[in-house]
Amino acid sequence: MSNLDLANAYNPDVLNCLANLSSDEVFTPPEIANQMLDLLPEELWHDPHATFLDPACKTGVFLREIAKRLLVGLEDQIPDQQERIDHIFHEQIFGIAITELTSLMTRRSLYCSKYPNGRYSVSPFADASGNIYYRETQHRWVNGRCAFCGASQEVYDRDPGLETHAYAFIHTMQPEEIFNMKFDVIIGNPPYQLSDGGNSASAIPIYHLFVEQAKKLNPRYLTMIIPSRWFSSGRGLDQFRNEMLHDDRIRQIHDFIDASDSFPGVQIKGGVCYFLWDRDKRGNCKVVTHRGATMNNALERPLLEDGSDVFIRYNEAIEIFHKVKKFNEESFDNLVSSSKPFGFRATYRGKMHSLEDDIILYRIGGIEFISRSEIRQNKDIIDKWKVFIPRLGSGSDSFPHTILGKPFIGEPGTVCTETYLVIGPFKTREECINVITYVSTRFFRFLVLLRKPTQDATQRVYKFVPMQDFSKPWTDEELYTKYGLTDEEIAFIESMIRPMEIEAGEKDE
Repeated sequence: MSNLDLANAYNPDVLNCLANLSSDEVFTPPEIANQMLDLLPEELWHDPHATFLDPACKTGVFLREIAKRLLVGLEDQIPDQQERIDHIFHEQIFGIAITELTSLMTRRSLYCSKYPNGRYSVSPFADASGNIYYRETQHRWVNGRCAFCGASQEVYDRDPGLETHAYAFIHTMQPEEIFNMKFDVIIGNPPYQLSDGGNSASAIPIYHLFVEQAKKLNPRYLTMIIPSRWFSSGRGLDQFRNEMLHDDRIRQIHDFIDASDSFPGVQIKGGVCYFLWDRDKRGNCKVVTHRGATMNNALERPLLEDGSDVFIRYNEAIEIFHKVKKFNEESFDNLVSSSKPFGFRATYRGKMHSLEDDIILYRIGGIEFISRSEIRQNKDIIDKWKVFIPRLGSGSDSFPHTILGKPFIGEPGTVCTETYLVIGPFKTREECINVITYVSTRFFRFLVLLRKPTQDATQRVYKFVPMQDFSKPWTDEELYTKYGLTDEEIAFIESMIRPMEIEAGEKDE
């Protein structure tokens, strides 16, 4: 190949070419790392005393990009290039790797050598770790769970030589002792979750533990990229969500509705976000929504709106929310059951043929039968009119979509497994039909969307939906008029929510 060919050859960044470890431990593309670094003030790159920590190193991309900026920013203060490199790598940049493999990758990215005390390191260190810390860490088991991260002993107490996934930064009460120093900036992309020993989809989030631990170190700035589901849901995240939404030091949130717009080829239900926490400045937060390759909408606003206990991620929805809230109507969630309304798991199997005193059981895959005597919960609504609605709604992060599964009438003498929730009970079949017309409106499902970041549509996602008079059917046009929505607000709702074509009768089997 000629020199000209070499000059024009495509030479991708190696960190863009790595496959992710899993959807829980996602490698950060250099473009996203630099977008996060752009949130930081420019003067940091000219400060030879500024210190940086990545507490969850995977590829070393954050530290590498920080080093590149400091190499330019400190040129006037430290003109000699090697002296400048040595100062940056020894005095300013630090990392904690999540595994032994990622410690080697990070050192290779940063020092150009897996072993910074070797001949190929661009800045020699006295030992093989440099400023990238890794020590094999163990979980602390208490009653079958790790006291630090909640990991299942059944899953993670395993043979030596296998990764423990006991991440050093969150498995200590004193993280400041790892390096015995303070940091101006903490930045990273922590692991997102760990299996909890349940079924294949059962996992506990851990990313919030990295955010909480980082705040304990009291840096000047904190920025991390994490799943967006903390905005309104997430197992074990209630306290974290409450603290984040009441923290007016969070000055920016960049929200990616579709995670693949930030992590190509990765699916993370509910999307991802990165944020900037500024220790010394308080105020409203700049909320930026990213869709595709564009930055769609930016608005400075409080993280927590009056009347809301969750973060409303869509800026365009704020005024709609306030218009609905102004009516001060009872919440529709009072009509919606909790999970397992009759006490049966989704895997419960009834009988294929009806016997005397049996009633209909709706479960995933169709209709079966069950003896009335087997029902232990909500016996009082067995023989009443009700509406069944799937607990799992649409999980797509692309819009428009339907948000919820199709509801159907539950006649007297019917029950269901946890595959469905129950809406009701009602006195007449006509009321059920009218409720279904309401659920089928885009208006209804848009308000559900504001509290539903993933497929799971539990009772809590219906909290923003106002109650209506169910002696009559409802249409979107009536609801838009009732709540005084503008043409722009209607257009936004309809850009997000797909029409739902339903027959307001029994489930078609």
